[in-house]
Amino acid sequence: MTRIMVVDDEPQIVRALSINLRARGYEVTTAGDGTEAVAVAEIAPPDLVILDLGLPDLDGVDVIARLRARSAVPILVLSGRSDSADKVEALDAGADDYVTKPFGMDELLARLRVMERRTTPATDGAAPVVTFGDVVVDLGATRVTVRGEEVRLTPTEWHLLEVLLRNPGQLLSQRQLLTEVWGPGYENAHGNLRLYVAQLRRKLEPDPARPVHLRNEPGMGYRFEL
Repeated sequence: MTRIMVVDDEPQIVRALSINLRARGYEVTTAGDGTEAVAVAEIAPPDLVILDLGLPDLDGVDVIARLRARSAVPILVLSGRSDSADKVEALDAGADDYVTKPFGMDELLARLRVMERRTTPATDGAAPVVTFGDVVVDLGATRVTVRGEEVRLTPTEWHLLEVLLRNPGQLLSQRQLLTEVWGPGYENAHGNLRLYVAQLRRKLEPDPARPVHLRNEPGMGYRFEL
């Protein structure tokens, strides 16, 4: 049973999410602030996290950083902040997706299902090690190192990187990547793709402003070059 931790200081949202998630077979833990969230995650590690950014004690971005320091658990941010800078800050801290309040329950549940699929290991038996520049990617162990130092990727970053690496030299359209990584309904979410490619370049490229491995063809898509 997948365990989801809901972190929000609005009791009605926690209650609504808990009822809907449990009705669909999820195990649910809850926290009303950031400090409690970190403590609950330590006692009962979740498989997924739904996290409000506007918490009364810690900023949600700080909570993301603390959770991310312990694990690669997928984190869905739920927030009333719609500014793109807030989204970028949350994604930079390690969030995997972002839903703005007010939200539709069907949309949120669909995004959770996509996040679950991203964390399901591939079963095709192909698990090569890919080396480019100072980067070594072990697809079987889901491990990335740069100059011998391990680099932590979020599940979404990992899935995007894996799709690109498994298709070396091939131009993958934006639509292909969005459908593969984010799932149906995200075919036009080009902002998501740009943000996550930028995240990967920042972590893996020698000069993120002049990428040599994670290349893009403007208006068309992206390709991985050795």
